Amino acid sequence: IGEYYQAALLAEAGYPVIRPVFSSTETGKQLLIYEVIESPSVFDVAWAIETGLSDQFETLRAAQQAGDDHLLALYRATLGSQSPLQAAQSPVHQLFYHRLRGGRLARFYGPLPGQSGDFPSVALPGGVRSMSEVRPAHWEINGQVYSDSLDDVIERALRLLQPEQAGPAVIGHGDAHNGNVFLQQSGGEAALLYFDPAFAGEHHPLLDLTKPLFHNVFAMWMYFPHEKQQQTPISLQVDGHTWRVTYDYALPPVRSLFWESKVERVLIPILIELKQRGRLRPDWRVYLKAALFCCPFLTMNLTDSGRFPPEISLLGLAMAVEMGADSQGERSLLDRTLDRMESEL
Repeated sequence: IGEYYQAALLAEAGYPVIRPVFSSTETGKQLLIYEVIESPSVFDVAWAIETGLSDQFETLRAAQQAGDDHLLALYRATLGSQSPLQAAQSPVHQLFYHRLRGGRLARFYGPLPGQSGDFPSVALPGGVRSMSEVRPAHWEINGQVYSDSLDDVIERALRLLQPEQAGPAVIGHGDAHNGNVFLQQSGGEAALLYFDPAFAGEHHPLLDLTKPLFHNVFAMWMYFPHEKQQQTPISLQVDGHTWRVTYDYALPPVRSLFWESKVERVLIPILIELKQRGRLRPDWRVYLKAALFCCPFLTMNLTDSGRFPPEISLLGLAMAVEMGADSQGERSLLDRTLDRMESEL
């Protein structure tokens, strides 16, 4: 029933969110009833645009940009402070830290760094590999050199994403990827409408932005693995402890739309706002990257060969490295964007 109160919290803050038309809090009979929504999700609209089945690109762009402008205004209006205890109670940590520490990592990829246990195997181009080989490897991805292994990134994420941290907080949805947002059209105009506030609450704005930043832009291989396998040339060369991956995963225009709108209209302005208020954590960059790492690595099990072809499992692992580690030599799209942000702060 917490969803009822979280929807109310978002609505009272000014979010366009679907609220239940009926609720029961009677013990053993807790339920929420929503009105039927006939509008498509932004996920479905964007995929139709990407696959050439819809001409709503400009409609979606206008709605996304207006929605992001409104989101920034809500961040600014609700920006406050949290104690460590208050921060630890936020549901959003279930998407990040608790997936690392709470058993999902161990089920998917083996024990935490430094602990003993069994490691699963993953089917990759060229053969099956144990995650005990994959996790300590060092990577070169499309000419980008990474000194950190997956184990290094995991250890850093465990430290940085620990829930009991005092700091700035906004009222946010927490899981506002496109699958949880509808595109409503009325009177010739389109607008975004939020749904499923299971992780809504007060939490750090960078955590609030993480899921849409990754899932709306980079994650279509996760949802359409076989389609993306056909479209994504990828190769792997293993040279001792160095894994060299080359792939071509160019972002379609609709994915660039989401990236540019969220970065330019929300992420950069809220970083500037935090700095002006003296609330920007000095490690904001690695903090954001630690949260982004959890998206490709822990949303779904990349070792699940029943879902993911070997090429897509490799793509997911490579993206996990790109999200969580710092590229050297050639710079990744994420690192180039963050470099620019640092220069503007």
